[in-house]
Formats: sequence, structure tokens, C-alpha cells
Amino acid sequence: MTNRISSPGQSISLWSVAVVIFVGMFVGLGTFTFDYAEGLAYFSDDPEACLNCHVMRPQFEGWNHSSHKSVATCNDCHTPHTFPEKYIIKGVNGWNHSLAFTTGNYPDPIRIRGFNADVVQANCVDCHRSLVSQIHSDEPGQERMCIACHGNVGHGK
Repeated sequence: MTNRISSPGQSISLWSVAVVIFVGMFVGLGTFTFDYAEGLAYFSDDPEACLNCHVMRPQFEGWNHSSHKSVATCNDCHTPHTFPEKYIIKGVNGWNHSLAFTTGNYPDPIRIRGFNADVVQANCVDCHRSLVSQIHSDEPGQERMCIACHGNVGHGK
């Protein structure tokens, strides 16, 4: 018994057919999921893209009533201002967010943490450089996190 599909002049192994079917299903499912989740919206700077995930509504509404609405979008604070770093962070966060929201494995209410807090800190300092140039930390060599005192500035209350 042979594991090949044959026709005059060509022969294809069943393994090759299985791989093509598997790759096709993976690409098809990935394309469907990306389209269903409105994935292209995340490449824009439109704050409405954040509303694709219902869990982001309180953050969006907070921003919508904040002092930053007229001067900053979500990406101005939550992604680096340089290329390609901005899109690398968007990709990493997009993957992490889609995994967390799909599995339901995220804190309620959501909280910023890790390298995302560092990105926000760098952007606060970048935009407000003239205002924060004289602020020093309690510890030498340690920078005080802006959100320690101004945690609700970007998302209002």
C-alpha cells in the first residue's frame, strides 16, 4: 500500500496533503479571527479601537472625560513614539490582550503593569520634560513614577 496520490507525471505524498490542509486551516482561522476582532483597527491611532474589547470601556470613558483627551490618544501614552518600537509594542500587547481576553484570564479591573508602565512613564517624561526636569526621586538614581501621584490624569475620574 502506498501513501502517495498519483496521476500521470506527478506524485504527491499524503503527508504533503495533510500539511497543506493544516496550514490552510491555520491561516484561515487566523484570518477569520483577525477580521472578527477588527485587527486592522489596532494599527491606527483611533481611541475607538480600544472599544473592540468591552473590558476597555471604563478606560475609554475615563480618557473621554480626562484632561488629556484634547491632547493625547491612547497610543500617545501607551506606545513608544518611535518606529519600529511603537508597532513592536502594539504587536506584543495585541497578542497578550487577545490571549487574556479570549481566555478571560485578566484582573478585573484591569491594571497596567511591567514594561507597559515603563512605556507610559517614558512618555509622561517625554511630553512633560520641561515640567518634570526638576523633580527628583526619594532615592538617588531612582525615578519616581508619574502615576504614583497622577494615576487618574489620563483616564480621569
